[in-house]
Amino acid sequence: MIANPVRHVAIALAIAALVAAIQLEPANAAEANTIVLRNFHFSPMSLTVPAGTTVLWKNLDEEPHTVVSDSGLFRSGGLDRNDGFTFTFDKPGTYKFVCSIHPTMTGTIVVE
Repeated sequence: MIANPVRHVAIALAIAALVAAIQLEPANAAEANTIVLRNFHFSPMSLTVPAGTTVLWKNLDEEPHTVVSDSGLFRSGGLDRNDGFTFTFDKPGTYKFVCSIHPTMTGTIVVE
């Protein structure tokens, strides 16, 4: 039995279109405003958001971490693996934060 080459091409094009659509799908707002704690780093290290945005920090490390504002504006408790902490940034400004357990972990939120 000889395969129908037109059908194979059509299937290949459909699969390629589906893969492209999945890759181009924008992240939802919650993911866009999430900082991941992984490998003893905040990722991204800097995030710019509009005023009124709630940011989520999510610990994906095996070790506990914290999220502490250098100005004292916010402070998480210890975050174990898969724990999260949120804070809503109402006023424009630059907000620096650190993991108080691992002070080489630093980051910045810029609120516009």
